[in-house]
Amino acid sequence: MKNGVNVTNRTVLITGANRGIGRALVNEALKRGAKRVFAASRVPLQIADERVTTLTLDVTDASQIQRAVDQVGALDVLINNAGIAAYDDLSNPAVVEQHLAVNFLGPLKVTNAFVPLLKRSRGAVVSNLSLAALAALPMIPAYSISKAAAFNMTQSLRALLAPEGVSVHAVILGPIDTAMSRGLKIRKASPESAAAGIFDGLEKGEDEIFPDPASAAIADAWRNGAVKTMERQFAAFVPQATADAA
Repeated sequence: MKNGVNVTNRTVLITGANRGIGRALVNEALKRGAKRVFAASRVPLQIADERVTTLTLDVTDASQIQRAVDQVGALDVLINNAGIAAYDDLSNPAVVEQHLAVNFLGPLKVTNAFVPLLKRSRGAVVSNLSLAALAALPMIPAYSISKAAAFNMTQSLRALLAPEGVSVHAVILGPIDTAMSRGLKIRKASPESAAAGIFDGLEKGEDEIFPDPASAAIADAWRNGAVKTMERQFAAFVPQATADAA
């Protein structure tokens, strides 16, 4: 763990803020005293709080991403929350490509665009992922693949941005009671409790945030496991690789 980030009096941007966890994150950030919250979504939003600025942002649209950067100006915390999930069987490559475009390349493009602002504030990047990033859920394999790619990206950005003072956090979500998981007949956590858990983990400086009962059940095993150990070992190569490249 590293030093945590408290959002009190900070500026926060949340993608996919129109519903579910995204909207809950907006409300939780306000509850915790955020100075300004940029609520980004592909669809127009109306949020009656003077601290909230709504943004039209499709994470696959480069021009909208740049427009958002120009509108925001200064940023402390970026939360990559926008995503899609569809049932498939990997028989249609277009479905896989769509998931990768939204769930992997979208957060990467958004993060890269806002990195200069985050370097300036020595801020944080938070990416909402899933237990399916760690082990595939075969009923939604395209989603699982995209979240696994996003998790690997998050680990890489963590090592690459650490020297710049930017912390990078992966949220490992279990089943949450949102429209995305409506068809699953299993116990689910509320979006509000997940949002609170995400900000709690950010304040504690947790690399991986396990904000709900299902994900929390594996937290200790993950943090003390071989894969996390290997990530730390691989991250040690970053300064040497940078020096070699120079």
